[in-house]
Amino acid sequence: MSDAPIPAVSRRRVTLAGRRRRAAVLFVAPLLGVLAVAAGWPLLRTIYLGFTDATLASLEPPRFVGFENFLYLFADEEWWRSVRNTLVFAGLSVGIETVLGVAIALVLDARVRGRGLVRAAVLVPWAIPTIVSAKMWGWMFHDLYGVINEVLRGLGLISVGYAWTAEPGLAMLAVIAVDVWKTTPFMALLVLAALQGLPTECYEAARIDGVRPLTLFTRVTLPLIRPALLVAVIFRSLDALRIFDVIYVLTPNNPSTMSMSVYARRQLIDFQDTGYGSAAASLLFAIVALLTVVYVTVTRVRVTSEAHA
Repeated sequence: MSDAPIPAVSRRRVTLAGRRRRAAVLFVAPLLGVLAVAAGWPLLRTIYLGFTDATLASLEPPRFVGFENFLYLFADEEWWRSVRNTLVFAGLSVGIETVLGVAIALVLDARVRGRGLVRAAVLVPWAIPTIVSAKMWGWMFHDLYGVINEVLRGLGLISVGYAWTAEPGLAMLAVIAVDVWKTTPFMALLVLAALQGLPTECYEAARIDGVRPLTLFTRVTLPLIRPALLVAVIFRSLDALRIFDVIYVLTPNNPSTMSMSVYARRQLIDFQDTGYGSAAASLLFAIVALLTVVYVTVTRVRVTSEAHA
């Protein structure tokens, strides 16, 4: 090995990099401290209560019961129904939102007159608070006075009004429709940001070569926006797995739409079984955390492989 001294320029670069890392740690430390207090302690407390027989109705200190709550949870058919409902909701809603988000982003990216106004209008559903939008759609889905049934009757598609949020076969479709209406602008915004960062040279060369629009999208646009699209899909999937507010407001106490979050809330508040509800909430957190770790690992492996290619 060579014993040549390290050049002064390299030493300065190493020192500067070390200073930047220390400065980054100093800037991030307060935020990490706030997160540890605001989120870390309640999370650890919830996980601990999941291993106890704590209840809101008892004044006695909780007793440690090990994995008893989790064993009951795995044997509870209602829990597995909520898991299935959550997966169905997440899969359908995220899939539809991805397709619509890409289509809307392509339209918004086109150079047409008034596209600024159109972009602002598209973001309106996303800006409305979820509780407000769920209540609004609940009135629209009303079986007697809802505008949805009135429109369908006017078109001759139905003869009587449907109870969209009460019937088992329609409640999940109603919840998915509301979530798609509200969250598709988020997907469109992320995809639009990726589209506006694409190099124009590729499109100019494709137009000169006479490439068809569909081929241009599948062979050029889609591969270039795939990283941003993957991030958007993962974020929405993790958010959809934790869905609570839309389902709780739109279809309260409906077994056909009960998600894992609604199930945990029901055990904690309605049944006042703090230990069992905390076990359900802890398991939901474990599922979301596992998917996050898998995503980070897969992304890191893909980036490393592409760097070595």
